[in-house]
Amino acid sequence: MAYNHELCSCSSGIGHRSPLQGHSTAKLAATSCASAQLLSLCADDQLWRKICNSTWPSTTHPTVRDAISAFPSGHRSFYSDSFPAVRCHQSQATHKTRFPDTSELISAVDIYYDDKLVYSKVLKTETLSGWFLCSPLRLDLLDRKETVTTPLKFDGEDGACTSLAAERLRVSWILIDPTKKRAVNVASMKSVEARRHWLTDDIQLRYATVVDGGGGELVQCGVVLSCGGKEGGDLQVREVSMQMEDVEGKTLTGLDSLRILESAMEEQRCKSDSEIEKDIYEMFLRTKVQFRERKLMRERNMDMACIAAGVSVFFAIWVFFLLR
Repeated sequence: MAYNHELCSCSSGIGHRSPLQGHSTAKLAATSCASAQLLSLCADDQLWRKICNSTWPSTTHPTVRDAISAFPSGHRSFYSDSFPAVRCHQSQATHKTRFPDTSELISAVDIYYDDKLVYSKVLKTETLSGWFLCSPLRLDLLDRKETVTTPLKFDGEDGACTSLAAERLRVSWILIDPTKKRAVNVASMKSVEARRHWLTDDIQLRYATVVDGGGGELVQCGVVLSCGGKEGGDLQVREVSMQMEDVEGKTLTGLDSLRILESAMEEQRCKSDSEIEKDIYEMFLRTKVQFRERKLMRERNMDMACIAAGVSVFFAIWVFFLLR
């Protein structure tokens, strides 16, 4: 039964992260339902390893391979965690307040131009130090002065480079918890936002998923890809980073991020759809604007109350001295 559940989980999330892989996985899931023998063949870990390796080349790295080998059903469990999207919903329940027992996070990151891999890397992040737990979480993929060349050409501000990059560059950032043997892909299938940096003129692409932050709040897991270059030259990826941000615009600490990621890894998955992901991100932006407006209103009301109190005190003192 566990095999059937995981195969159906893979099938329900198909379709958009990689159309070819989604189509083949759908056939695999359908074939597994035909008989117990076919189910056994379709549950073969070597078969799922090849699917994972072709979908995410970073899974061939020894660190990722060792982590996946400890998953309940190996590569099949990893695929069912990483391929579908995390279901976004607002829960009034708060996340567990206990101290996370995760000792490290593994990031398996792949960057594509159309369906062609242009860069792949694996990061290991220690999560037990006080610095990590108390500081705002930011994971940087590239080393200082490291760049990644893409087939696109960089143009001026009025050119079509921004829209082309948004359409053709794709990022997958899978976070793996080797302690709990779970994984989650925190990058959206396509960029949900593309803009030029006001100072450097670099193109900034955001690949974001919105997850439950607990207590009725939403949190954005954002992967930001910054790229630029000389006009007429190759477009180069200069920076790729991952952060988690709440509706106040505040970057979450490592401790808060771990708690939310733990919940996201356990969350129910749903079918991946780039349009839905963009709609959810825009809803998150509207929520940020509404929060900012409410905050400004509260501050304005507080200012008015303080002014009224000051005027009242001044008037009372004036009347007191007038009547003496």
